[in-house]
Amino acid sequence: MKVVVDTNVFISSFFNPKGNPGKIVDLWKTGKITLCLTKEIIGEYLEVLARLGLADEPELKELADLFKKRIYIYFAGKTTILDIVKNDPEDNRFLECALAVRAKYIITGDKHLLAIRKFKDIDIVTPAEFIKITKILIYKKDGD
Repeated sequence: MKVVVDTNVFISSFFNPKGNPGKIVDLWKTGKITLCLTKEIIGEYLEVLARLGLADEPELKELADLFKKRIYIYFAGKTTILDIVKNDPEDNRFLECALAVRAKYIITGDKHLLAIRKFKDIDIVTPAEFIKITKILIYKKDGD
């Protein structure tokens, strides 16, 4: 399942690895979901982590290595520029990525994105909602 993870969720996973954001990153690291990225999204992840003083953390190096190896990652090479999120135009990059790779979900805590809720065939959900959805999907898959 292809998903786009907003920076706020990704960063939160560092501070609360056992919370829902941490569970989402674990789903990615174990191959249960595919993380969809663009160069701009990766740049934002790494810039925010460095700004928060996590540049020397071993987890950041591990993530950079996973990005380079493209482990459970789908890169969007070319995206269509969108102007959907008016109050925070930089949030459009997550919609652009999801649209380009045909991701099923954008996982975010951002109020501007959450206000949209659905864009084309893309569901925009909170981390808690996604964990609930994932449990249902895994249960159905295991129950077949």
